[in-house]
Amino acid sequence: NSNSRTGFLGKSRGIHLRVIPAGRVGFVRKTVECKESRIGKKPIEVPSNVTLTLEEQFVKAKGPLGELSLNYPTEVKVVKEETGKLRVFKTVETKRANQMHGLFRTLTDNIIVGVSKGFDKRLQLVGVGYRATVEGKDLVMNLGFSHPVRMAVPEGLQVKVEENTRIIVSGYDKSEIGQFAATIKKWRPPEPYKGKGIRYQDEIVRRKEGKAGKKK
Repeated sequence: NSNSRTGFLGKSRGIHLRVIPAGRVGFVRKTVECKESRIGKKPIEVPSNVTLTLEEQFVKAKGPLGELSLNYPTEVKVVKEETGKLRVFKTVETKRANQMHGLFRTLTDNIIVGVSKGFDKRLQLVGVGYRATVEGKDLVMNLGFSHPVRMAVPEGLQVKVEENTRIIVSGYDKSEIGQFAATIKKWRPPEPYKGKGIRYQDEIVRRKEGKAGKKK
């Protein structure tokens, strides 16, 4: 059962001792003990509206917003506890396993939150005449070019525009949202002098002083 498997994995993280023969005292090899990932060891809450399918190194989450799945590398595995929570464990003690521990705990949490609540990414247009609208399934932006920029919204994502200058990209796949938001931003990255361009809502744009300011 899950308890016995959890207990076994817990023991594997103990201190390993190496006995060195007397004739080899001059050559000492150290056993590397990898620290457990602070993020990786956190349990993952599973809402009642999410159905999970676990098969060895594969997990699938299905919720009201959609369905996402994840394949695990051999260095980690996911276990569902009697409480209904998920935990990600390392199967070996290596530096890579420690990195995978935290990463796949985060990815697992992302797919569960994604299919149950969803994610969004917000962007702000800064500049005179810069504006955006949604026309059908396209995002249309006026960014100072000779013609408007028209972008097709990918399947599974939704785009909303508020007050003509705030773009909200939402959906259940966090990576897809991030990729599309980054593509939007590439059309007009914030320039460093007046800050004109497209920025993330929580982004701080570093400003440079112009030549006029330096002469003072």
